[in-house]
Amino acid sequence: MFYYVLKYVVLGPLLRLLFRPRIEGLEHIPADGAAIVAGNHLSFSDHFLMPAIIKRRITFLAKAEYFTGPGLKGRLTAAFFRSAGQIPVDRSGKDAGQAAIREGLGVLGKGELLGIYPEGTRSHDGRLYKGKVGVAVMAIKAQVPVVPCAMVGTFEIQPPGQVVPKIKRVTIRFGEPLDFSRYAGMENEKAVLRAVTDEIMYEILALSGQEYVDEYAAKVKAAQAAAPSRSRKFPRLRR
Repeated sequence: MFYYVLKYVVLGPLLRLLFRPRIEGLEHIPADGAAIVAGNHLSFSDHFLMPAIIKRRITFLAKAEYFTGPGLKGRLTAAFFRSAGQIPVDRSGKDAGQAAIREGLGVLGKGELLGIYPEGTRSHDGRLYKGKVGVAVMAIKAQVPVVPCAMVGTFEIQPPGQVVPKIKRVTIRFGEPLDFSRYAGMENEKAVLRAVTDEIMYEILALSGQEYVDEYAAKVKAAQAAAPSRSRKFPRLRR
């Protein structure tokens, strides 16, 4: 109930008024039945803008940190995400990917829309990074179409670290549904999963026009975060 109050009464109209999103290809979202909407992830605002313009309810797999934050802000954030029907997924530990897949398949098994960011984390520099294969596992196992989605302009309005977004128009594009039924029963084949994931990422890239990086975003972010500490540990010698 609260989901629809947010969508149609409170948050949805406000977001449309402030950001005046250009919406392209909305007709590609199936009117009923299970499907995956796979998008790029540039901003915290993505969590709200995409669901606000899709007519059907969509459930995202959200990182568990949104549900466990400290203090009043943390409790309010957790309450909001729970009320909006989002599912917490613990991304730490070796079984994190399997937990996300189980939760996602549960949503699809009920004939609902599942939203997922194949990159696994927000882009820290506006580029599109290599997708993780969980989206392919779910698409093949559940035998559902994948609708590619591109958020354009959300990095500029709210890059990582910026709390209050800038008021600026954004674009949300949906591509034609991708059918992977030809791979039925092959959800354990690594080469197939990589090929399916890369096809999804290519379609997102075509819609977004981003620069592509053939590495995982989390790995690149970790390397960049470690670089300053290495520089401090091993200072350059003066000649």
